[in-house]
Amino acid sequence: MSRLIVISNRVQAPTAADAGGAQGGLAVALTAALREEHGIWFGWSGETGEDHKLRFETYEGVTSAVMDLYEQDVEEYYDGFANRTLWPLFHYRLDLTEFERDFQGGYERVNRVFGQAIGPHIEPDDVVWVHDYHMIPLGWVLRQQGVKNRMGFFLHIPWPPTRLLVALPQHRRLVESLFAYDVVGFQTEEWLESFRHYVVTEMGGVLSDGDCVTVGGRTIRAIACPIGIDADSFIKAANGPVAKATQLRMLESAVGRSMMVGVDRLDYSKGLAERFSGYERFLQNHADRRALVYLLQIAPPSRTAVQSYRDIRDNLDAMSGRINGAYADIDWVPIRYVNQGYPRDVLAGIYRAARIGLVTPLRDGMNLVAKEFVAAQDPHDPGVLILSRFAGAAAQMPQAVLCNPYSAEDVADAIDKALRMSREERIARWKPMFDNVRNEDVLWWRRRFLDTLTNAPLCERNTI
Repeated sequence: MSRLIVISNRVQAPTAADAGGAQGGLAVALTAALREEHGIWFGWSGETGEDHKLRFETYEGVTSAVMDLYEQDVEEYYDGFANRTLWPLFHYRLDLTEFERDFQGGYERVNRVFGQAIGPHIEPDDVVWVHDYHMIPLGWVLRQQGVKNRMGFFLHIPWPPTRLLVALPQHRRLVESLFAYDVVGFQTEEWLESFRHYVVTEMGGVLSDGDCVTVGGRTIRAIACPIGIDADSFIKAANGPVAKATQLRMLESAVGRSMMVGVDRLDYSKGLAERFSGYERFLQNHADRRALVYLLQIAPPSRTAVQSYRDIRDNLDAMSGRINGAYADIDWVPIRYVNQGYPRDVLAGIYRAARIGLVTPLRDGMNLVAKEFVAAQDPHDPGVLILSRFAGAAAQMPQAVLCNPYSAEDVADAIDKALRMSREERIARWKPMFDNVRNEDVLWWRRRFLDTLTNAPLCERNTI
C-alpha cells in the first residue's frame, strides 16, 4: 500500500506533549494526509545530541520520526548554510549572505545523514515529499541510495533571479540536485520563471509541454502551486469564544481609535524597520489624525544565534522607542510593540478587531498572515489589507492596497487610503480575496501538488 513520506527540517506532526495546542495550517494539511495514508513525517528534533538515531512516535494515527543533530551540524547546516547563506540570498539580500566553505560542507553532510537514516524506511510504493531550502540535496542523496520512488520537492521561500543565484559557490551543483525529484513546486509564477531562467541560461535546459524542464537526460515537472491556510478552521476560530473575547479586549483598549496590526517573525525579510518608517511618515504628514490610529506590531524573536537577527531586534527596539518618544501623548502611544507569539484563536480575534492589516515584507515566498487576516474579517465590516507588492500573496490578492515597502511615502499613502476607505469599497475588495483564501486553501494546495506528483508519467522518471 502506498504511503506518504514527508521530510522537512522540523517536524510538526501532533504529539501528546502539545495535544492542547493549535497546529498551523501546513501541519494540519500534512498530518491529515499522513493519517489517511499511514505515512511518516521525518525531520530534525530541534535538539542536539550524541548520535543520529531516529526516534519514532505515533500519536492520533500520525507517525513522526526525529533525530538529534550534533552541535557542529546545527552551526554549519542550520545556522550556517541554511540561514546565513541560502535564506538571505533567496530573499535578495546578497549584502547579508555569508559564503563559508564549512557551511556548504555541513549542509551537504547533514543532508547525507538524513538520507542515510531515512532511506531504509522508504518502501517501494511510497510517495516522498521533501520540503524547503534546508533539504534541497536530499532527493539526490536518496537517488544515490537506489530510491526509485516518486519524489517531490516544494520550496516555501522565493527562488532568486539568476544574477543573484550565480553568486553562490557551486550554484549549479545545488540546482542539479533538484533534478533528482519528479516534481518541483514553487509558490508563484515569478519564482517558477526565475528557476526556469536559470536552468535555460546556466544549464542549457529545455522547456516543453507546459510544466516540463529537461536537462541532459533528466526531465522534471516544475510548477507554481501557492500554499494556503486551513481556511475553514481559521474562520471558525475567528468566530469562536476566544477570538470574540480578544476582539472585545482590543476594541476596549483602543478607546475608539483604529488599530493597525502587523504579525511577523523578527526577520529582515519582513521589512519591519521600513514599516515603522512608513508609519512614522504617516504621523509626520497627518498631524491632525495621529491620535486616531495606532500600530500593534507582534514580532516574536527567531534565529537568535544569528547576529543579523539580534541586530534587527536592537534596531526595532530603538525605532519604536524613538517614534513613541517623539509622537506619544499622555493617553496614546503610536506603536504597541510586542516580542512574543500568540495562539491562532487569539490572533484571529486581533485580526478581526483591526481596521488595517499591515503585511509589508521586502520579499516573501507567500505570507500566510495576509490570508489569515482576510479570513478573520467580519463580512459586513471588513478591515483593509495593505500588502507588499513583493509578497507572493500579492499575485493572488490584487484587491489589497498594494504598496512598495521600500518607500516610506508609499506606505504612508497606503495607510491614509485604507483609513479613508468607505465600507462599500472595503467589502468589494475583501470579498474576492476571501473567496480565494477559501477556494485555494492548504488542502487544495496539498491535493494539487500530490496529484501532480502521483500522476507524473513514468517516462519522466528516468534515473539520474
